[in-house]
Amino acid sequence: MNAAVITCSNRSASGDRPDESGELLTALLMEHGHQVVFRRVVADEVAAIRDAVRTAVEDGARLVLTTGGTGITPTDVTPEAVRPLLDKEVPGIAETLRLAARDRIPTSVLSRGVAGVVGRSLVVTLPGSPGGVRDAMAVLAPLVQHAVDQIGGGDHRPGGGV
Repeated sequence: MNAAVITCSNRSASGDRPDESGELLTALLMEHGHQVVFRRVVADEVAAIRDAVRTAVEDGARLVLTTGGTGITPTDVTPEAVRPLLDKEVPGIAETLRLAARDRIPTSVLSRGVAGVVGRSLVVTLPGSPGGVRDAMAVLAPLVQHAVDQIGGGDHRPGGGV
């Protein structure tokens, strides 16, 4: 499926830090057979994040994944940027992402990530670390195709498999 990767990071946007999580996310999506049709690095600014998500959806990405800005620091604004864009929230995805690494990384529950539907696209906000991206993809890989099919009006399949 067509996918988008949006990195939300002041330091990566300014060139002060490499975009490791965005690069890893792009590679993992491609490993799972998805085509990354939109890739952007933006500052931790609500307007910039919203613009990038809207553009990705308009450009045909059916899966839009952001990385970064889901924590509790003063500059973490990705949930505030994305939540108003959602036509339908899918809280089970965000809850599962938080809990997936809880036993290994207790601070994973501090993520305020959100997930939901924008138009005909699934949008999920991921943590900004490579480890958080790996953990998130382990959760998302078996369900994104089914979720996107459902958004497009597809029938429910027993077991919800890919």
